Amino acid sequence: MSRRVTDAGRVPPGRRPVLAGLAALPLLQPVRARAQAAWPERSIAIIVSFPPGGSSDIAARLVAPAMQEILGRPVVVENRGGAGGNIGIGAAARAAPDGYTLLCSSSAFAVNPSLYRNAPYDPVRDFAPLSTLGASPNVVAVRPESRFATLQDLLDFARANPDRLNWASPATGTTPHLAGEIIRIRAGVKVQHIGYTGAGPAVQAALAGQIDYLVAHQGSVEQQLRSGQLRPLAHTGTGRQADWPDLPSVAEYGIHGAESDTFLALFAPAAVPPPILARLAAATVEALRRPDIGDRFRRAGMPVPENPGPEELKARVAREVPLWREVIRQAGITVE
Repeated sequence: MSRRVTDAGRVPPGRRPVLAGLAALPLLQPVRARAQAAWPERSIAIIVSFPPGGSSDIAARLVAPAMQEILGRPVVVENRGGAGGNIGIGAAARAAPDGYTLLCSSSAFAVNPSLYRNAPYDPVRDFAPLSTLGASPNVVAVRPESRFATLQDLLDFARANPDRLNWASPATGTTPHLAGEIIRIRAGVKVQHIGYTGAGPAVQAALAGQIDYLVAHQGSVEQQLRSGQLRPLAHTGTGRQADWPDLPSVAEYGIHGAESDTFLALFAPAAVPPPILARLAAATVEALRRPDIGDRFRRAGMPVPENPGPEELKARVAREVPLWREVIRQAGITVE
């Protein structure tokens, strides 16, 4: 009778690579820790999901130099506009999660997944929030010679004359458009919306008297409001604003649940390691708290939030994604 004899310490050949890999895992952890501790080792890119000159571009270029100084590496801005912001946002979502590619976008970030059938990202799954950079309420504005002295005047006329008034927004599906739709739905009026190709053309239409009223985010019409070329009737924020203490909110006219603003924010791909995310967030907040930067955001009509950082932005996105989804559904808005 024969008997099989094996060495007690021998490992079957097929298992050797697996066990060798497992044994190496503890050795990899210090390497990863050292790599994260050395970050950043090269330049950081901020993808702006809109063309140069817009609010997102301005916000990114305001914080980039300060972040560069804080982090000790170049921070460059790359504009990748198109498809309502989807091209740039999608590119950032697909970027390597190493902390060297960030995204600066507007409220389109929270709107687009409900507005476009095939948006190339999920706002919660694909991104980690760093901070809101600035936010401004949307304003209802008219020409100085308009017959409407108050928002109540405008709503009363609209109720008595269905479909007689037309109004403009920067474009279909933008937060000013959706803010105007909330007002229309809550107030129960019938008015005709005209979407333009940006804030500039919409403002020009208002100044030329081609539309009855304009809904735009305050930062995009700050100059026209201060110069008297446009007269604000109400804003969609909460309470009174420090810079516009006499301007009522839409809630003061009995239109509740219509609070909204247009925000600008900085994100990173979701899988960036937590220590790097923490450094990015800290650098962003430190930049925003510099008095000169905060003052420039305020003068641009996009004041920095009182408590900037990841938690504030996370809560904002969690609130706004379902809000805009419901407004888009109720208004029947579609974008090809």
